[in-house]
Amino acid sequence: MPTEKLFVNASQVVTCAGPARARRGAEMANAGIRRDTAVLVRGDVIAEVGDSAALELKHSDVERIDCGGAVLTPGLVDSHTHAIFGAPRYEEQGLRAAGAGYMEIASAGGGIHSSVRSVRAASEDELAELAHRRLARLASYGTTTVEVKSGYGLRVEDELKQLRVIARLQGTLPLRLIPTWLGAHEIPPEFRISDAARRGYVRGLAEEMLPKVVEERLARFADVFCEPGVFTVDETRYVLEAARGAGLLLKLHADELEPSGAAELAAALGATSADHLAAISRAGVDALAASGTVATLLPGTMLFLGRGRQAPARALIEAGVAVALATDFNPGTSPTVSLPLILTLGVSQLRMSPEEAIIAATVNGAAALGLADQVGQIAPGFSADLALFEMEDVRELPYWYGERRCMSTWLRGKTCNEYQLPVS
Repeated sequence: MPTEKLFVNASQVVTCAGPARARRGAEMANAGIRRDTAVLVRGDVIAEVGDSAALELKHSDVERIDCGGAVLTPGLVDSHTHAIFGAPRYEEQGLRAAGAGYMEIASAGGGIHSSVRSVRAASEDELAELAHRRLARLASYGTTTVEVKSGYGLRVEDELKQLRVIARLQGTLPLRLIPTWLGAHEIPPEFRISDAARRGYVRGLAEEMLPKVVEERLARFADVFCEPGVFTVDETRYVLEAARGAGLLLKLHADELEPSGAAELAAALGATSADHLAAISRAGVDALAASGTVATLLPGTMLFLGRGRQAPARALIEAGVAVALATDFNPGTSPTVSLPLILTLGVSQLRMSPEEAIIAATVNGAAALGLADQVGQIAPGFSADLALFEMEDVRELPYWYGERRCMSTWLRGKTCNEYQLPVS
């Protein structure tokens, strides 16, 4: 018989219960907040959600988890990170403060190119140890599902190295890891010497790197950084169509710094998500509204870069686009592991309501990973992924700016205490 746990005495149970799909428009304002509610977990799934007194009487013989008046939520879903990297890039923050731009830093060998050199120089063991510690900290803020990209290798052996690290970490942390191949993160300098060399790199992504990734079953998604100065819309389409043909789901880094038509391409290709979108056009908003593509917004990135413009969350929500929030955890432009901090920015910078921000980091984050029928809700049949926060009202989650209020998490019914975590 599967073990059973009954979660009781929560000040609120934030169920986010509803359709097993992304929420749009007014649906995002309903986080399904309940009081006097208990949650029965059977094995690795949620079995019942109901009146506390009734469930305690019905299940008086099961293990009782006393929430102590705290808030119980679905485990948070961080649907965009670059957590496998070597050295941090703190020196770039000072360069930006002195007026250097994103592309200027990249052209001088910084930015993504700096992380590429670091990853290429590191062993798989070294990357795994670094990533384990970083992801353990990320989990400590209440996240239980996290997407992790490659993209700092940019050649076959180093992209595979990053993806193998993700596979190796599965089961060692209280996290469900979703791997994404991002070989098209940047054009390496050695392939920028001519148009022919560039075309050769793009062709090699589809014909050499992708088959290796698929052969080893190392990725669920393929992603491309579609941005002027990086990959063009046509190059992006070529790589993503090849990835789709090979059985991968699709994501795009879209319209981050300049409008390029990337959001429209994401919609046309049926991508699971289009991410960033700080420079999305009105046509891009309309295209996403007419599609099933989730708009994943990353306000921590624009804040850290010192940019005044954020993605137009209100316009997207009012147009009927499903909006998710994620950290974009990476060494250069968003070095944060705190998804609650991103919820703060969602409310204060993107003008989302606290309830919309919660949905964006649970149900819609799950939808951005193709998991809306499995995680992101406290509802019968869903994975028992839970987070307990030291607060009396879930609206405190985006309110306590930068604080870590997570008391514990459970992944598939197992508490984070059952994992061997490093000392941070």
